[in-house]
Amino acid sequence: MTATPQERWRMSVRGLVQGVGYRLGCRQKAIDLGLSGWVRNRPDGSVEVEAEGLPDRLVELRLWCEKGPQGAQVSGVTSGQVAVAGTDWFEIRP
Repeated sequence: MTATPQERWRMSVRGLVQGVGYRLGCRQKAIDLGLSGWVRNRPDGSVEVEAEGLPDRLVELRLWCEKGPQGAQVSGVTSGQVAVAGTDWFEIRP
């Protein structure tokens, strides 16, 4: 049986996503899904997420990102694949 290759996705989340616990919620969801990477606020008011793991788990994180935590009002999420980094942690960046 062949192991499913890991992927790494970068997502940009727009809307009311800062000041509502979005990064903390995203980090917890990613950890629950066994993903690694990071999440950070961007100066333009968006949140950027880079996550690595199994493709089906990344899809689950993307679905969570489209809703976010209570209080968030997500207006859109874009995502694309980036190079796998091989990290084993998920952090909140400033």
